[in-house]
This record gives sequence, C-alpha cells and structure tokens, in this order.
Amino acid sequence: MPETINWPPTPPPRRRRGRIFLLLALFLVAIFGCRIVLSYYVDALWFRSLGYADVFWKTQGFQWTTFTAFTVATFLILYGTFLALRRFTFTELAGNHTIFIGGQPIKLPVEPVVRVLGLVISAAIAVGAGAVMMVEWQTFALYWHAPAASGIVDPVFGKPLNFYLFTLPAWQLISGWLITLAVVLFAAAILLTIINKSALALTPRRDVDPLLLWRGLSITTTFLLLAFALRIYISRFEMLFDDHTVFAGVTYTDAHVWIPGLLAVSIGLVIGAVIAALNVVRKGRVRWLVASILPSAVCYFFLQISGWYVGNFIVKPNELVREQPFIAHNIQGTRQAFALDQVVQREFPAETTVDAADPANNQATLQNIRLWDWHALQDTLRQIQEIRTYYDFPDIDIDRYEIDGSVRQVMLAARELNVDKLPESSRNWINEKLIYTHGYGITMNPVNGFTTEGLPNLLLSNMPVQSTVPNLNVTRPEIYFGELTDTDVYVNTRQQEFNYPQGQTNSVTSYQGKGGIELGGFFRRLIIAFDRDDLTKLPFSDDVREDSR
Repeated sequence: MPETINWPPTPPPRRRRGRIFLLLALFLVAIFGCRIVLSYYVDALWFRSLGYADVFWKTQGFQWTTFTAFTVATFLILYGTFLALRRFTFTELAGNHTIFIGGQPIKLPVEPVVRVLGLVISAAIAVGAGAVMMVEWQTFALYWHAPAASGIVDPVFGKPLNFYLFTLPAWQLISGWLITLAVVLFAAAILLTIINKSALALTPRRDVDPLLLWRGLSITTTFLLLAFALRIYISRFEMLFDDHTVFAGVTYTDAHVWIPGLLAVSIGLVIGAVIAALNVVRKGRVRWLVASILPSAVCYFFLQISGWYVGNFIVKPNELVREQPFIAHNIQGTRQAFALDQVVQREFPAETTVDAADPANNQATLQNIRLWDWHALQDTLRQIQEIRTYYDFPDIDIDRYEIDGSVRQVMLAARELNVDKLPESSRNWINEKLIYTHGYGITMNPVNGFTTEGLPNLLLSNMPVQSTVPNLNVTRPEIYFGELTDTDVYVNTRQQEFNYPQGQTNSVTSYQGKGGIELGGFFRRLIIAFDRDDLTKLPFSDDVREDSR
C-alpha cells in the first residue's frame, strides 16, 4: 500500500515564534487604536471648549454610522456571495484533492485555503470600503437631512432642485460602491471557476457536472448587470451638468436620443440580469451568460448610431432652431439661480454730469468710496506698523463702524505673531509654547483717508493701541486665535507671557480668557501631550499648572 504524503508538508511546531508575532501584532494594533481614540478625545475637549460639543458628537456619529453601515453591508454581500459560489463550486469536491506525482499521492487542501482567503479578503475589502465611504459622510448627511422639495423643477426630468443637490450625489456614491463590489465578485467567480476547472483536470470525476460551475458565474453576472443598470439610469440626470460650446445642460440630441436611449440600455441590462438569474436556477449554460449581454449591447449599438445620425443630419444643419428651447431652459435656469427673474426693468437716463450723482443727497456713499487698495495698504502697514520682525499682517478686512456719529467704512488689520520669524536664539520650547503666545493689537483706517505724506490715516495704531477717535477704544488687544495661528500654546502657566515691546523692555501679561482646553491633572496632561507629540516636555514642566489651558 503506497504511503500518503500531505502537501504542503506539516511545518514543525513554532509556538514560541508564533506567540511573539501575535503579541507584536496586538501591540501595534493597540498603539494605533489608542492613538486614534486619544485624538478623538482631545478633539472632543476642544469642541467642548468652544461650546460645540454637540456638533462634534453629531459629526462623529454620522461618520461612524456610515463606516459601520457600509463595512457590514460590504462584508455581508462579499462573504454571502462567496458562500453561494462555494456551494456551486466545491459541493462535489472534497476538501483535500489527491494527485499522484512519481507514483506518490499528494493531498492539496484547496477548499480550506479558499475558504480562509474568502473570509480574510471579504473583511479587508469591507473595512476599506467603509473607510472610503466614511470620507463622504457629508453627502449622506445632506441626503438624510435634505429640506422639503421646492416649487422649482427642471424642465427635462421634472425633478426638484433638492434632488440634484442632495439625492443625486448620494445615488452616485452608492452606485459606484455597488459597481466596485460587482466587479470584485465577478473577478472572484472567474478565479474560483479556474481553480475548480484545474482541480477537476487533476482529479477527474464522473459524478461532477461541469456546467454546475457556471452557475456561480451567473450569480455575479446578475449582480454586475444590475449595478451597471443603476449607474446608467443615474447618468441620465448628470447630463444637466454637461458643458457645451454654446450653453450648459441638455441638448436636442440628449433629450431626443441619449436620455431615452440610456433608459433603454438600462432596461436591457435588467433583462440581461433576469436571463443570468434564470441560468442559476436552471441547468447552467454558457450560452445563456452570453445572451444576457446581448439586450443592452444591441440597445447601445442603436443608441450610438441614432445619436450620430441626429447630431450630424438633424441638429447641425438647423442648430439654432433645434437648440432654441434648450438654450431658453439654460437662460431661465441661470436667471432663477441668481434671482435675476425678480429684477424689474425700467429706463434710466444716461446722464454724465456731476449733478447725476446727486451729491447733496448721497454724501454717505460718496464719503465711503474706497480708494485704498488692500495690497498696497498691507505692504504699507508691514513697513510702518509691524514694529518687530516676528509680527505680521496676514490680511486686510473691510468693515463699518460708527465714528463721530456717522457710519464709516474702514479697513482693519490684525497684528499677529509669527513664531517662524523669531530669532533662532529664541526658538525653544518655553519661548514658543509658554512666552510668545499671542499677537497684539490692530490698525484701523478709513477706506479713503490719507495723510499729507500719502500714508493711511490711522484711527487705531501702535503698541499699546492708540486711538485718534475718543469713543473708539480696544480694551483687550491680545490675539490668541488668528489666521497665522497653526500651533498650540499653553497659557495660565507660571511663566509670564510676552505682550508687546516697550523700548528696551517688554510688557508681559497672563491669559484672562476662557478659551482653550483646560489641561487639568497629570493624566489628562499626559493624554494631550501624547496627542500633540509633546510627551518629553508638557507632562514634566513645572511651569504648567492644573488650571493652565
């Protein structure tokens, strides 16, 4: 009796090495997961300090609900289909297949390996799909909380505006997700069919029906055709966003050929899916799989021919006449979008004299005509009001204030601290985190005010802030949150904060606001330090107190 050889050979026991790898993997997962959890915890503290804790948790709830829903759905679809495929492909085949090489029987554990691979790959793809769809949580949130339909509908499909703003983007994501799953399952079915064909070739058995293998491929073909049918059906609505040479939207050819034609192709794909599904319950035949593609292929072929004929022989010779209704739709939609349809037209005399401006009755407008260009003003302020190299004016804003009893249009610039411009000798943890914590003061000037030297007529300027208007004062000029602020600092510490320069000395202060995250005890401080990559300094600093922020 010949000796049976197991293939692959059973490896020698390596329990110790396996435990080490397992512990290492668990340690890495714990570190990675802990980092994510702590990051969410710190973000929650930050949102709570701003009074928006509900916004944070609502956002996280939507993100993780989206992730969970698509992960579970993806896994159930993939692994459920895999189990169905295994039923058709492995029912008649044993778990271990024996082949003879050199007269020695060798066992190939095909079915157990495929089963484990199916489970692992399904889980991995499910997590990846969930993560991808999680990024698009805002689309699903807008769809879920979409407002009621307005009275305005598009003239082609008769759909309300909220369908295109909220429903259609969600449909596009879901259809793309379904097509991805369908392609993966179709590829898996082909792979399993090849594996079983190879196994049957190695161990031919008369009790195995080769046509049974095609039923698994029929399942995935059905799913694939239905997914493409949904995607093509949705693509009809996307034609409203197409740009053309003259206008945007649906054209004559689109309305009379492509939109009904794509609907016919979508119906053809559904019919093909029914044919493929019948091939599952009946005795599987290859020709039925080929036949399932024919309805949609024939429809698409005639659609291409019809589109070419209509575009070249009906539209182009009379393009203006054919496209006139659709150009009118485009103009009407544009007028509605910008509320131009609510504008009342009336004649206005084209007077070119000074009296046409009616200066006596329009002094408020004339005295607020902006003459300062914000680029030039920004360059000027950087020269005369930065005072120290580590200050900067990142932007100029325009606002209105009541000055001397009248509303004046003014230009404002915040003097922010740029830690990147600190001298290299001052670039250390204490200076960057505890001392140089904020910018100081603003400048304000009328939009059309100039001095005799051509400089802005500053109403607020210098450090400390000086005002040329009696009722215009800045009581707390410290700037802890600004456009240049992209690093974290610690305030309410034992270190006095740099406020502003005073000649050869410096004015110091302490934070008196309520913003920021309270550091609290050592444990919370350790968590924040871990999240902010500050483990070597923050937990062990004697300057940081429990009430520090």
